[in-house]
Formats: sequence, C-alpha cells, structure tokens
Amino acid sequence: MTGPHSTRATAMGFAAVLLWSSSVAFIRSLSEKLGPVSTIVYAYLAAGVVTMVWAGILAGGLSRLSRLPWKYLWGCGALFVAYTTCFCLSVALARDRVQVLEVGLVNYLWPSLTLGLSVPILGYRARWFLLPGMLAATAGMITATSSSGALSLAGFRANVVANGLPYGLALAGAVTWALYSNLARRWGGEGDGVPFFILASGLVVLPLRVVFPETPSWDARVVGELVYMAVFVTAFAYVFWDRAMRRGHMVLVAALSYFTPLLSTVVSAVHLGVAPGPRIWGACVLVVAGAAVCRLAVEERPATS
Repeated sequence: MTGPHSTRATAMGFAAVLLWSSSVAFIRSLSEKLGPVSTIVYAYLAAGVVTMVWAGILAGGLSRLSRLPWKYLWGCGALFVAYTTCFCLSVALARDRVQVLEVGLVNYLWPSLTLGLSVPILGYRARWFLLPGMLAATAGMITATSSSGALSLAGFRANVVANGLPYGLALAGAVTWALYSNLARRWGGEGDGVPFFILASGLVVLPLRVVFPETPSWDARVVGELVYMAVFVTAFAYVFWDRAMRRGHMVLVAALSYFTPLLSTVVSAVHLGVAPGPRIWGACVLVVAGAAVCRLAVEERPATS
C-alpha cells in the first residue's frame, strides 16, 4: 500500500472503534438468550449476506472477488476466519462470566500487536518509546476492564492453569487479527474481500453449534439486538476497519483502537445508570497518554511488495 492517507478511510477506522465499543453489552445480552456460539453464527451469517448483497448490487457485482489480489483474498481471508473461530471458541469454552472477561482482555492485546507487527511487516520505523506507550495503554485497558473488581491477577493465573485453552485461543485470535490488519494493508490494494470473509466466517463457525448445543430463546428484543449486532457491529465495523487498514492512517487508527475496551466500559456504565468511578478516569488517562505516545513512536513508510 502506497500513497497518501485517505481521510475518509481513517474516519471509517474511528467509526469501527466506536461500533466495536458498543458490542460487549449486545454480545452478553444475546449470548444469554441465544448462546455465545449461536450469537456469532447468526450475526456473521446475516452480516455476510448483507455485505454480499451490498457488494453485488452497489459495488459492481460479486465477480469483483475474482479480481482481488490472490494473497489478500486467501491469506487475509484465512486470517479473518481464523480470528473469528478463535474468538468464538474462546468465549464458548470459558466456564463463567469472569473467564469471559479475562478472555476478552487477552483478546484486547491486538492493538499492541498491530502496532508492533507494523515494523517488520510494513517496514515502519519505531522509536524507543513505543514499548512504554503500549504498556501504558494496555495498563489503561486492564484498569478499565477490571474496574468492577471481578478480575484479579491471582484469579487470572488460577483460571489459566485450570482452563488454559480459551486463553490460548484468545491470544491466537489477537495475533491473527494483528497479522490481518497489517497484511491487509500490504496485500489488499484497492480490493475489498470483507463480504466474502464475513460470510465464510459464519459458515466455518456454524458446525460448532453441533459441538456446543444451545437452545435459543427468541423475542422481539433479541431480534432487534441481533439486527444491530449483524448490521452495525459486524458488517459495517469490519468493512470500515478493513478500509482504514488498507487506505487510511493505519498507525493513528491502531493507536485509537486502545480506546475500545475503555469506551465499552463507559458505555456499559451509562447504559446501566452507574456513574464511572475514579478507576475509569485513571484508565482514561493511561489510555490517552499511551495512545498518544504510540502514535508519535511509529513513523509510517511505504511498504515494499
């Protein structure tokens, strides 16, 4: 990927961060009614259909998939599907809500990994203060996520020892998403394979409903939440993120992605009518400072093919 940044694509990256920040409450709510695996399956299949229809009617037809760069279509497509599978399994294998929170925290390592991997993959120049910036932002995310007091270091270690597979899957998901974000910029060109990737993810995860049988409970609220989850959190957010990684100011968007868990915590607090405590404001300071340092620490340079 070469050339100037697209302001529109960068703005799409910001929008993706905001949409993902609203996802936690909906995933939790839907998982209680449909089950975690069913939630992912329904959301991704519906989002895949929506984006494929959009690509076919408004963007020149599904034949555009055949014109996508081979490395992007199959390499990034495999990483996208692998991330979805790892995330779905990590949530499904978590034994309780505390482990779900901890697994989500491990998954949130992807912003740091995205910035770090931009150096060897894209040839970006990193200054010495990148690591302190990533540590500060990550500490802010941990503080925000554990603000309820449900998480503790001792409990985290015990859960990893007792049930390590979901944590390993969450870490693998974080790595694959960071690889996807960087390689989409390197290999993507002007193509857009996200509709195909989303639909493929839903189809790959679908057999897991046999392994993890669930009994969905449907009502009007569940349908409304699922529509929001499929259209906005899945379809729009992934399309926006891919566009930002390929054409936008990648380092700026990746740095701002540290705000995802913080914004999620604040949104949940507002939704539940709970005033954010001092831990949230402390987490905000750490995330803002860390993200700013990360933005200044990485200098973008055109990647070679």
